[in-house]
Amino acid sequence: MKFVELFESFRGVKLPVDSLQIAIILMAIVFAFMTVIFKNLLYAAISFGAMCISLGALYWTLHAHYIGLFQMLIYGGAVLVLFITVIMFTRGEEID
Repeated sequence: MKFVELFESFRGVKLPVDSLQIAIILMAIVFAFMTVIFKNLLYAAISFGAMCISLGALYWTLHAHYIGLFQMLIYGGAVLVLFITVIMFTRGEEID
């Protein structure tokens, strides 16, 4: 009987969606730290793109579909391609 009472107390709470949002937030935080920590600029740019895509997924789960789509397309796509192109063009031999 106590299990039924416990189950009834969680009525209206969307636990799977909340846990998914927490997982996406943790992924975004991890990718943001990886962006700052990496010394290789290419790895930092890729982790920045992963952070932008995870933020877009977070917006999507919060029912802000247009913002999530723009976040993924503009920041996760266009800005990341710009960053990687600049890194590849400016990368040269290191001077000791």
